[in-house]
Amino acid sequence: MMMKPFLAAVVGAAAALSACASKPQPPAWEGDAKSSLDGFTDDFLRGDSAAADAEFARARRASASTGRFDVVAQAELVRCGVHAAALDYDCAGFAAVANDATPGQRAYAAYLDGRWQGLDTSLLPEQHRAVVTSGSLAGVADPLSRLVAAGALLKAGRITPADIAAAVDTASSQGWRRPLLAWLGVQEQRARAAGDDAAVERIRRRIALAGQG
Repeated sequence: MMMKPFLAAVVGAAAALSACASKPQPPAWEGDAKSSLDGFTDDFLRGDSAAADAEFARARRASASTGRFDVVAQAELVRCGVHAAALDYDCAGFAAVANDATPGQRAYAAYLDGRWQGLDTSLLPEQHRAVVTSGSLAGVADPLSRLVAAGALLKAGRITPADIAAAVDTASSQGWRRPLLAWLGVQEQRARAAGDDAAVERIRRRIALAGQG
């Protein structure tokens, strides 16, 4: 006998729910760590240091609950990368677990620190490989990845004025106060070195505006 459409829909929905229920749920620590790392990233980029520190502490606790160095190293690398986007190269948390990290994790830490000599780019996240070979931000579409790459380029001594401007524009368009102020500072230093007083004054006014609040 043919099943009525409504009954068929109910049976189908029940089967779908049953299939979903049979799939293993990700462990709670994963969700906790991701949520806290996302919160850390947002707070840090907006310039709320206290909130960022609290979120990262939660993410690290969740990661450490696994007893796995690679998991903790990954959380620390997220912090290193977000800091590098704002030209803060303190990566002491990762350094403490570096010996037990994966080769890929150590390669990414070296990339962020500007230690590119002999770096195996195949170990890097895909969006950062071309940055090392080309020495430019071309092709890095994600805003945060672009700022991280810009920070790495600056640390490596290979950044161009065009990419500094791109970093300023990226931070500005996202409303990320901390990296914006850092990159405007770089622009100001270079304008001062070039003797461009008009540019220095313009950048200083912009720094004052961005620093409000």
